Amino acid sequence: MSKAIISSLYDSDVFKMACRQFDQAADAISLPEAIRDRTKYPRRCMAVTLPVRRKDGSVTVFEGYRVQHNVSTGPSKGGIRFHQDVTIGEVAALAMWMSWKCSLVGLPYGGAKGGVIVDPKQLSESELEHLSRRYMQEMVNFVGPHMDVPAPDVGTNEKIMGWMMDTYSTHVGHLSPAVVTGKPIALGGSQGRREATGAGVAYLIKKYLEDMKVPINKATVAIQGFGNVGSETAIALENFGAKIIAISDYTGGIHNAKGINIKKALAYIQYAKVLKDFDGGQPISNEDLLELKCTVLVPAALERVITDKNAAKLKCRVLAEAANGPTTNAADKILEKRDDIELIPDVLCNSGGVIVSYFEWLQNLSNFYWTRDEVLEKLYGMLDKAKDAVDAQKRKFKFSRRLAALTLGIGRVAEAKAARGLFP
Repeated sequence: MSKAIISSLYDSDVFKMACRQFDQAADAISLPEAIRDRTKYPRRCMAVTLPVRRKDGSVTVFEGYRVQHNVSTGPSKGGIRFHQDVTIGEVAALAMWMSWKCSLVGLPYGGAKGGVIVDPKQLSESELEHLSRRYMQEMVNFVGPHMDVPAPDVGTNEKIMGWMMDTYSTHVGHLSPAVVTGKPIALGGSQGRREATGAGVAYLIKKYLEDMKVPINKATVAIQGFGNVGSETAIALENFGAKIIAISDYTGGIHNAKGINIKKALAYIQYAKVLKDFDGGQPISNEDLLELKCTVLVPAALERVITDKNAAKLKCRVLAEAANGPTTNAADKILEKRDDIELIPDVLCNSGGVIVSYFEWLQNLSNFYWTRDEVLEKLYGMLDKAKDAVDAQKRKFKFSRRLAALTLGIGRVAEAKAARGLFP
């Protein structure tokens, strides 16, 4: 008889949400009690303090985390988030979702995630570098090409990954590009990695619209979040012929029923750093953007933005979850009762980033590099395979698409843990 553990360490709404998703999926596939908690709870977590000397000579101490959820299927894999609202519970939830995502798309990885409580916009370039290097220095005994492989996430980028790779390489005494992914091309980064998540989101949207017999050149798209993922999704969908009618960032959004010029928006952000006061349409709040009438709604910002307060008001045909955990459990129940919205769940929808991170890791380990076309062709092939598996699971068991995706990912991790047995 297994004794369930109740962890107060990760106590947060987002971790509870991830656990409820797990419990629902575990019940649906009758996961044996003896394997449930082993599959559900993180393997280990680290909390570190990160002192950084500021430009004025003062010292600020930041707090950072790394949660390694599962290492039964390979090294753990997951991004590092620099954001002022990071909590260890959020990091643990994101690490859980990474486990299911990697398993779902067939990657030999477990899930991990990292985070530092900081607003990176408040740091100078040198302060940001010091923070990034100090974080990697604290993690150096717990990460590695065959142990745990970080990547960029909200608030981090390829430059930060380059600093972290250099810090690790200096520590071990030789160049080790495979320790992180999402690096600059000059340091062993992969062609296609920067746009991978957004390109994957756009590709799956296109595939599901084809299934629905909706021409993509007739589709209208609203995107909440215009960082790396949101902007790359917009570029790819615009190239496919879709019309982007709304975009937003944390300062608010822009709505233009005639279509937004994405190149102009990107040029404005490069100059102004934020979307605020961009003249490409009418101002709109992040909340109102979610309720716009459109063919495709893409939440590409932070988690828990679609709730029981707005789920019934969505006016999209396709909900493509480019962010991690954007839909609460209560909202999910409302959406499941609606038969007018096709959901592309986050563990499938945004998996393009980790798939191409895997390709980058493979290229680093072999010192053999692929062209952008080769990378994207392999990416689309893996997404097709995962999409077909999810839709087959959905039809076979009459599950929602989220439950189909989660049961596939969770079932494969549980099977690996059971096959490896329990170390005495």
